[in-house]
Amino acid sequence: MKFFKQKINLWMLVAGLFLGISIWIYVLYKRETSSLEFQFGNQINDISSELNLKKQEIESLKNDDQYKKNLALEGEIKNIQKTYDEAVKSYEDLIDLRVDISKNQKIYSKFSQILAFLSKGNYASANDNLLILEKEINSLRATLASKSAVAVLEVKKSNETPDSGYSRQGVEVDGETFVIDILAASLDSTKVIVETSSESDCVNNCPVSTLADFVSRGGGFAGINGPYFCPAEYPSCSGKTNSFDTLLMNKNKYYFNSSNNVYSSVPALIFSGNSARLVGKSSDWGRDTGVDSVIASQPLLLSGGEIRYGNDNDTKRTQKGSRSFIAYKGNLVYIGVVRNATVAEVAKVLKTLGIEGALNLDSGGSTAFWVNGKYVAGPGRQTPFGIVLVKK
Repeated sequence: MKFFKQKINLWMLVAGLFLGISIWIYVLYKRETSSLEFQFGNQINDISSELNLKKQEIESLKNDDQYKKNLALEGEIKNIQKTYDEAVKSYEDLIDLRVDISKNQKIYSKFSQILAFLSKGNYASANDNLLILEKEINSLRATLASKSAVAVLEVKKSNETPDSGYSRQGVEVDGETFVIDILAASLDSTKVIVETSSESDCVNNCPVSTLADFVSRGGGFAGINGPYFCPAEYPSCSGKTNSFDTLLMNKNKYYFNSSNNVYSSVPALIFSGNSARLVGKSSDWGRDTGVDSVIASQPLLLSGGEIRYGNDNDTKRTQKGSRSFIAYKGNLVYIGVVRNATVAEVAKVLKTLGIEGALNLDSGGSTAFWVNGKYVAGPGRQTPFGIVLVKK
């Protein structure tokens, strides 16, 4: 029994020893394994953390990328610029309509509000108000058109061109009657000259004067405003105030804008002696100082008695208003103003009258027509030039 007990104790000791060794080995294994797991685990965690940081940085770069910022800023600037350009155009339309500020304070207040929105970068509100302003401007045009309609009833209707002198008549075109102030003069006894405020080319802050003054200087009996130029009151004309770009020879035989190739495709009307002729492009004309005057303007209305102009994308030409022109037929020169008409309608009116060749001149706020000591249209704004008819 004692032996049996000793044997059990021995087995228990051996089992305990194996168990202890097993536990020790297991502990060592686990310790080593845990150390490896700890080591790699930390590295993995570190890498994972670093990757997460990089991902965050990448996402941050995607969201804050300067290129995207520039694109967003560029888009915003374009929207503001577009709205501003449209607002300026509306303002210039008001100027051309010669709208009295004191009588139309609401309209000018609306324009001021639009500028205030734009100054804060709020182009959406500016654009909404601009749509309202444009409706009010169109309403003003309709009012002016109705006044012109009344004037139609007061004039004699005739589709014949006058042989000489000034007349106001109603010309019927496509079922509509247009009022035209027109003067005819024979080139046998009349000379067409151009008076200019400047003696040579001018690109900014150019001198200007009234049409009445130009007629007086030239000793003329009649005159009409000249081609397009950049008026001082136009915001879009900053840096080129009262300047013009087309070819022009004045009475002193000076050729303005002689080296300007940008507008060399503009048609020109040349008066010399008792005749007149058109060239399709002013670049086709030399610098002959033996002629009386050279006037480049646009668009060409008639040539060879046929209409050379249809509607284009220029909204200023497709809107109704007072339109100045200079024209000829044989040895007769014509100057005048068609009331409440688009440029395309002016071409139709002049064709109906049997005119041979005609050029469109500036209009709107520049419209001015002087005959025998008084304005029959205008006086319009002061301009850098005027076309004058003088007796030979």
